[in-house]
Amino acid sequence: GCSASRNPARHFGTPTGGFGHRGFATGARDDVDDANDELDAVFGVGRSAAVGAKDARFAGTTEKTSLNEASASLSHVDGKGAASMVDVGNKKSTTRVARASATVLLGATAFDLVSRNAIQKGDVLTVAKIAGISAAKQTHVLIPLCHSLSLRKVTVDLTLDATKNAVRVESSATCDGKTGVEMEALVAASVAGLTVYDMCKAASKDIVISDVRLESKTGGKSGDYARDA
Repeated sequence: GCSASRNPARHFGTPTGGFGHRGFATGARDDVDDANDELDAVFGVGRSAAVGAKDARFAGTTEKTSLNEASASLSHVDGKGAASMVDVGNKKSTTRVARASATVLLGATAFDLVSRNAIQKGDVLTVAKIAGISAAKQTHVLIPLCHSLSLRKVTVDLTLDATKNAVRVESSATCDGKTGVEMEALVAASVAGLTVYDMCKAASKDIVISDVRLESKTGGKSGDYARDA
C-alpha cells in the first residue's frame, strides 16, 4: 500500500503545512494525530475538517458569551469565570437580618433518648445551640469568599417535633454592615444540625439532616426576601 512519509518537524509539533498544528500548543501527540496527518498528506484537508474547525471556533465564542452572562448574575465569579471576592467598599451600610432553618430526622430510638435527655454525650439541644452560635462567628473561615462580619446577634433555637421524630433548628443572624448575613444564619443552622447528629450517632446511623434553607432576609441592595409558606 501507499503511505505518506511523516514530516519530522510536524511530528514534534511544528506548524508546518496542512494540519501540522496538532499538538503544537503542548507538544503532546498521539497515534490518532499521526494517522490524521498522514491522511491529510494523501487526501488533503476535507470539508468536514473545515466545518469542524468552524464549529469549534463558534463553540468557543458561545462558551465565552455564556461565561460573561453567568458572571453578570453570580457575584463571586469574574468575567473570566474565576472565583472572586466581592468588593463591598462602595456599598451602603445597613442593618441586615437573616433567618435560616434545618430539620434533623432522628428516628424513634434517638428521638426518645433526646426527649428524655438520656443521650450519653449529654444535653443535645444545649450543645447544638452553642455550636451553631459559635459556627456563625466563623463563617468567613469556613466559606472562602465570605467577608468577616461584626455580628450584633446570633440566635439558634432547637425544638422537638414528635410527629416526625425530628429536631427543628431555627437560626438568625444580625449585623450592621455592607454585606448580608445569610451565610452566617445558614452556617449556624447547618452546624447545629451536624452537632445533633454527632451527639446522637451512637444511638442511630439513620439520622438525616434535611431542608437546610434560608427563610428570610432584610436589608441590602437586593431588598427583602421571605420564603413562601
